[in-house]
Amino acid sequence: MSNPLLSPFQTPFELPPFSEIKEEHYVEAIDHALVQAKEEIQQIVANEEDPTFENVIEALERSGEVLSRNASVLFNLNSAETNDEIQKITQELSPKLTAFESEVKQNVDLFKKVKVIYDLIEEMQLDEEQKKLLHNTYLDFVRRGVELEGEEKERFKRISIELSKLSLKFSENVLAETNSFELIIENDSDLSGIPQDVVGRASQLAKEKGHSGKWIFTLQAPSYIPFMEYADNRALREQMYMAFMSKCFKGNSSDNQEIIKKVIALKAELAQLLGYPTFAHYILEQRMAESPEKVMNFLQDLLDKSLPRAKEEVEEIKEYMSSLGADHDLQRWDWAYYSEKLRKEKYELDDELVKPYFKLENVIDGVFKTAEKLFDVRFSENEKLPKYHDDVRTYEVVDSNGEAVAVFLADFFPRPGKRGGAWMTSFRGEKKVDGKRILPQVSIVCNFTPSSENSPSLLKFDEVKTLFHEFGHALHGMLANTTYESLAGTNVYWDFVELPSQIMENWCYEKECLDLFAHHFETGELIPDQLVERIRRSSTYHEAYATLRQISFGLLDMAWHSMSHEEARMISDVSDFEKKAFAPTELFQEVSGTNMSVQFSHIFAGGYAAGYYSYKWAEVLDADAFSLFKENGVFDKSTAVSFRENVLSKGGTEHPMELYKKFRGKEPSVDALLKRAGLIG
Repeated sequence: MSNPLLSPFQTPFELPPFSEIKEEHYVEAIDHALVQAKEEIQQIVANEEDPTFENVIEALERSGEVLSRNASVLFNLNSAETNDEIQKITQELSPKLTAFESEVKQNVDLFKKVKVIYDLIEEMQLDEEQKKLLHNTYLDFVRRGVELEGEEKERFKRISIELSKLSLKFSENVLAETNSFELIIENDSDLSGIPQDVVGRASQLAKEKGHSGKWIFTLQAPSYIPFMEYADNRALREQMYMAFMSKCFKGNSSDNQEIIKKVIALKAELAQLLGYPTFAHYILEQRMAESPEKVMNFLQDLLDKSLPRAKEEVEEIKEYMSSLGADHDLQRWDWAYYSEKLRKEKYELDDELVKPYFKLENVIDGVFKTAEKLFDVRFSENEKLPKYHDDVRTYEVVDSNGEAVAVFLADFFPRPGKRGGAWMTSFRGEKKVDGKRILPQVSIVCNFTPSSENSPSLLKFDEVKTLFHEFGHALHGMLANTTYESLAGTNVYWDFVELPSQIMENWCYEKECLDLFAHHFETGELIPDQLVERIRRSSTYHEAYATLRQISFGLLDMAWHSMSHEEARMISDVSDFEKKAFAPTELFQEVSGTNMSVQFSHIFAGGYAAGYYSYKWAEVLDADAFSLFKENGVFDKSTAVSFRENVLSKGGTEHPMELYKKFRGKEPSVDALLKRAGLIG
């Protein structure tokens, strides 16, 4: 059988021919593409013509296209539809890909050509996008160690390869630990308090696993979260909490403690080789925040404003527990349970009340209608497009003239081969070739509440927000309109990338938007005005506590990445280090045997190292940006057009603050966030 990854994809929209791709195809195809990419680089180096923007910078941008295409298929499936063989292949190929990247960026002869052009940047007739590409290309070489020499250059390369291996292993361990735990319940009395649809899915899972007449709960979000919020059995909540928070912290083959220590030491050494005091300094050079000091000042400011209110919220729960006659102290496995009970009382609101209005299919239709009203794009499902799993839904995206804009894939439900959480990715980014726009192939992957025998998939309000959030990222990718793929869509500063996603969440609270899709799945009734008002009023419920939690993760991230190499090498106890980092935000007693760092995939297996603060940073941007929509109308066309033209379509073609100011007319104010969160009047 021929290898489909060796040829151009003869499929609609050139999507990967998923059904034809077998595990054994990846190594051959990527090895072949590596040879081709190396030849393309060598042709640039060997070109005897004078270096120009076209024959060096643009040629570099175009190089490795087949390699990038094939690698994106492998790595996307390793996250969304993996198995032991794919994980093994990824571990084998990842070091090769990292080594190639290092070879390119440390190629002195190639860099000399880049530098010749970079030194003439002001003399050449380049537009803003070309200047940004040139600037990025030059910096990328410098930041990848091209100016290092001898053993230091070789050491940089070895560190890069080792970090790629450790990142993959960290992620695999978290997935393995998540999948290995099952809580099997045999007595229906232990189901007290748990919503019927959640119980139904637990029963269905038990049947599938050969435990008919029993119920199975897992650490997947649609199972774990409602269990922690509703299960009356406190001992079982504690058991679930301990299982969740002890992942990769048990001293077994999936333990991530040693991986963390290696990763932190290697990152600090890499930064030191390049002349940066810490890895955080290295990362933040290319962020809106610019420096660790600015990040820490930002987090400290939020901490000062949220900590007193968060303490009040914890005391409120303790008093509420006492009023219910609880005979135990407030522990971490109690928080979600009592918080949800009190929320229901204060606002006459709980997930079971709103879920009937959020049938998944209706919410999907809702995000599409929202995009159409704002940005004049329409989504048409095409079941004939290639997909990597039967659960995946595939769509053609067109503009108001019927012109194709993008291809969109959506993968909504948890399964053993998919990592937890929700994310946006792409199989191909947008770009222009000979003036023709190449369509982006964008995907979102989620882990939503699936349907059961007795109920369709009904989303919690938080899941509705998650769908709008990831769809915002997807719009960033789909509506990109740039010449160069490396500057398209989400290829922006990491603390700017969350603006398009987080601003979309705001429409979930607007009746004008909810009326587009929030219909009762049985009666067809529109979501009532008073229910929307209760959702809106409850949006600031325990917001200080939630803010403090995000700050704690930001502080932990900065603590891990703000050490010198010498300091990083001295870390002996992951647990002790984490306790010190969490200390300023701690509101609960320590729970022995639990640890966040060992499962903190965002910073140890994702792109958020020294960047987790960006979630709160982007909240400042989105609160400030949405205030303009509120002033002009949430579906105001001119505001939406400005957001599309200045933010969504521009990608990383300009500095994000300049793009933001073109949209908003001014720099963002933190006050918009604090007001929305109820932390200031």
